[in-house]
Amino acid sequence: MSQAPALAYAEGLAAGELRFQRCSECERAVFHPRVLCPHCGAESLEWHTSSGTGTVYASTVLHKRGSDPYNVALIDLDEGFRMMSRVEGVAPEDVGIGSRVGLAVITEDGAPLAVFRPLEVRA
Repeated sequence: MSQAPALAYAEGLAAGELRFQRCSECERAVFHPRVLCPHCGAESLEWHTSSGTGTVYASTVLHKRGSDPYNVALIDLDEGFRMMSRVEGVAPEDVGIGSRVGLAVITEDGAPLAVFRPLEVRA
């Protein structure tokens, strides 16, 4: 029996890698890890490691009572999938749509977490 997709993903993060799957039938990127391709239903999903670079597709600032504001962003990774995360290293309101970002794996609440940091400074 093969390893559960969520476990393989978590092990990748623990090793500093952002893993995703690609369907060998329709060749589309698959993220969040699954057992079946959400595009064509095939079971033939292969693991790959992302370069960790992408572009901010959307971002919003959340204000939680008693804590600093933070952003939640959708990142389009260069390999063809989109994931929800946050962008650190810049004020939440300054996360720009279209900004290039790179992966940073941090530890939060005792577990590895994929976040992103700006690759370029916008003028």
